[in-house]
Amino acid sequence: MEPKAYQLKVTLRGTRPPIWRRVEVKGDTTLFKLHHILQVAMGWTDSHMHQFLAKSKYYGTPDLEFPPGRQNDRKVRLDQVLRKPKERMVYEYDFGDSWEHEVMVEKVVPAAPGRGRYPLVTAGKRACPPEDCGGVPGYYHFLEVLKNPKHPDHEEVLEWSGGAYEPEAFDIQGVNRAFHGGWGPSRPHA
Repeated sequence: MEPKAYQLKVTLRGTRPPIWRRVEVKGDTTLFKLHHILQVAMGWTDSHMHQFLAKSKYYGTPDLEFPPGRQNDRKVRLDQVLRKPKERMVYEYDFGDSWEHEVMVEKVVPAAPGRGRYPLVTAGKRACPPEDCGGVPGYYHFLEVLKNPKHPDHEEVLEWSGGAYEPEAFDIQGVNRAFHGGWGPSRPHA
């Protein structure tokens, strides 16, 4: 039996206006693969640890520092955790900056045979914050410093960010190209 397709809305919590993506994936995608899909969709660099929290259960990469109740995300599929529209879970990336994303199921439909490959980003708004900028509060401080050339840290932040950062930019075609043409060994195809 062909797996169902899930339309997910992924929103970075605490951002106003919200930074979000609409992603379509197959329901039999493991949470580990979903982690990699979310990394590409949001624009993260997969430089930090992650975990999912769904219905009071944690899922992530096994690690001795975490409680024994945490389940291996390589062995759990999306359709085992979320089954119907409006169900949600939290995806946390980078435990230091604590980037929390709400992952909500918008639709569950039969996977369309001629529709193309999954995953697919169909919509989204705003650029992902830079890695290691200090979570949501640090991100908004970063934006303030960046747009104020008179701020004492402006030049340092400008150099650290690579010279240009456009908070409203989101390249949906670039993300989808990355899914279907640029997946390296650390980013398995879903």
